[in-house]
Amino acid sequence: MLISVLDGKVNVLVARWLEEGYRSQIAAVDPRIRLSYAAEQMAAETKSPRLAIDRAPGESAGGDLDSLLREAEVIYGLRFPANILKRAPRLKWVQTSSAGVDTLVSTTLWQSDVILTNVSGIHAIPMREYVLSMMLMFVKHAHVYFANKQDRVWKQHMPDELCWKTMGVVGLGSIGEAVARAAKAFDMRIVATRRHVTEHETSAVADALYPSDKLLEMLGESDFVVVTVALTEKTRKLIGEREFRAMKPTAYMINIARGAVIDEAALIKALKEKWIAGAGLDVFEKEPLPQNSELWTMPNVIITPHVAGVTPGYNARAMGVFCENLRRYLAGQPLLNVIDRTRGY
Repeated sequence: MLISVLDGKVNVLVARWLEEGYRSQIAAVDPRIRLSYAAEQMAAETKSPRLAIDRAPGESAGGDLDSLLREAEVIYGLRFPANILKRAPRLKWVQTSSAGVDTLVSTTLWQSDVILTNVSGIHAIPMREYVLSMMLMFVKHAHVYFANKQDRVWKQHMPDELCWKTMGVVGLGSIGEAVARAAKAFDMRIVATRRHVTEHETSAVADALYPSDKLLEMLGESDFVVVTVALTEKTRKLIGEREFRAMKPTAYMINIARGAVIDEAALIKALKEKWIAGAGLDVFEKEPLPQNSELWTMPNVIITPHVAGVTPGYNARAMGVFCENLRRYLAGQPLLNVIDRTRGY
């Protein structure tokens, strides 16, 4: 791995909201690092949405974005301008602050030889808790009681249990495995699909493993279906009408991956015609979810605004990955979480 050192320094540009303490942590990795900060300029140019917790009080903009990009060899960020390669001629490595990189697939950055890495693996704790909260709300009718409270309705509904129910995981990667381990604590049975499964392959967290072409079979066994696959051309609208019809009418769909993995029109039809019992959705084909979406008014749907993987500990975990990768980069060692462009993640 070749490193370009300008005036004995490696220019690292932080292009998303990051508290001063974490920026200091990056700079402390190696004295050769020259750190620049351009979160506000990048957000303004790319119209990036952001969470309130992302921005520290009193943060100010850095320098001129064009000047910073011109010298940048390494960029840490989430969304980037379409002409970033032209404006950043020294760029060799981009570390994304997310696990998903589907927003980069159609860009010139994806087609370039710039190294791309992500923070895959840091979402396991919040996402497994999110899935458990969704399943528990459905079996205990929490969403119904929330609505009843608004209307001052006293009506009992028979609670159910997670114990001995089957959870199907669509895409048993690091997130899927974390969710499966957590569900095991409730004595649930776990079935899962994985992209490549050899004959007689077993898993420490799944009671049954299926190759991707056996998805319908797995769906038919599941009381809860949890979608955790990365969004690629192969997984776009992976769950459609045929898949919903394969599910039990008592089953629930939970999506913590990307909205486009599910055919939203088919999902709405499945919910309206009661092919499935309900859905817990954190991601959508279009975000924010349009006000005229029928999903808003469905009583058997729980909606959250793409927050399943986000907690106050997010930046600390992301910094652990980035700082380790910076150390490796400066030492000429292989980086963690390098994106395989042929697979799309």
